[in-house]
Amino acid sequence: MLSIITLLILIFSITDVLAEEYFPGNTWETRTAQELSLSHKQIDKLFKLTFTDTATMGAVLIKDGYIIKEQYVDGFNQNSYGTSWSTAKSFYAALIGISIDRDEIGSLDDQVSKYVKEFGSPEKKNITIRQILNMTSGLEFPSHEHEKMFFEDDHMKYALNVGVESQPGTKFEYNNVNSMLIGEILINVTGKTAKTLINERIFSNIGLNNYTAWEDSVGNTLTYCCLDMSARDYSRFGLLFSRDGNWNGKKIISKEYVDETLKQYWGSTPSMGWMHSDTRGYSLQWWISKYDEQAKIFNTSGKFGQFIFIDKERDIIFTRLTKYYPTNGEVQNFGTLRFLKFIGSVDAAVSVARFLNNIGLIEFAGGDIQTPITLEEGESKEFYENYVEIVDTLASLEAE
Repeated sequence: MLSIITLLILIFSITDVLAEEYFPGNTWETRTAQELSLSHKQIDKLFKLTFTDTATMGAVLIKDGYIIKEQYVDGFNQNSYGTSWSTAKSFYAALIGISIDRDEIGSLDDQVSKYVKEFGSPEKKNITIRQILNMTSGLEFPSHEHEKMFFEDDHMKYALNVGVESQPGTKFEYNNVNSMLIGEILINVTGKTAKTLINERIFSNIGLNNYTAWEDSVGNTLTYCCLDMSARDYSRFGLLFSRDGNWNGKKIISKEYVDETLKQYWGSTPSMGWMHSDTRGYSLQWWISKYDEQAKIFNTSGKFGQFIFIDKERDIIFTRLTKYYPTNGEVQNFGTLRFLKFIGSVDAAVSVARFLNNIGLIEFAGGDIQTPITLEEGESKEFYENYVEIVDTLASLEAE
């Protein structure tokens, strides 16, 4: 009888080990599609659709924590940095969840004015943290979506001076100022910048050691746009959310906050010109790319085509980045390009900067200008055109 009990204990122990979730360490283990019951045909289709766009730098597909397929174009590899643009919004918003977990912030429904004195005016005092994270603050929303803020010396000063144009909580407007305010809330409740916090509270706990977190020239963390790292390291953050905020047995973010993030708030969003808005929802600085019986897929999204897709129910991560050549430093300094802030159109400013780089009057990679910049070769077109098919393919990776 004793031997049977011992045998059962051994069987259960082996089962527990086999069922234990895998987390990458300094290296990242791989598995074949067959080992994890995925379809080679669908995976090949996913990568073909992704690399049809010549702007693609690299992509990595992860299932159950293991790399299934990884691909880079010539001149780039698994260590190459991509720049996040607005993908960073999802990263920094996670710090709000951690501050709620630590009772530094009461709840998502607290008024921003409780933590940011500049929001004490009558028109701003009722705006909540949830509303800035769900892009429903009602703050002024010009045609350039406050991308002009990117050319300022003090991005936070710019953000705090933006007025109100509509009733909070009633209208979705993708406003970069909302995300910039994350840093002001965090520094006021913790005494630390978002750049410091994201390393202490997230990156150092998930093995993410090589990255650049950009600041403006007066020391504000750019919480609405700017992280540089490899596709693998972006995927670590995706895996953290896919695993309910847990990393190898340690709670980094509460499951409650992850669940609150990965639910449908806006089922569809207004057109952004290049994106299929009728298929995209939004919730707490994450986009919702598919939400139906087949799959619930959320994604971070960055200008020019930076994406981390996660399907938490199937524990699948798919990260795609466009071509990027890092400049020196981590503190924004436009130097000879300071005049760009006076150009009325953001698109025109980008075009001028690219032109000057192309003719050799300035140099981004290795030059004296310090800022994230995506050159024309890293600007997506086909990936956006194929977006719905890419998401549908991601939702049907299982072998038939």
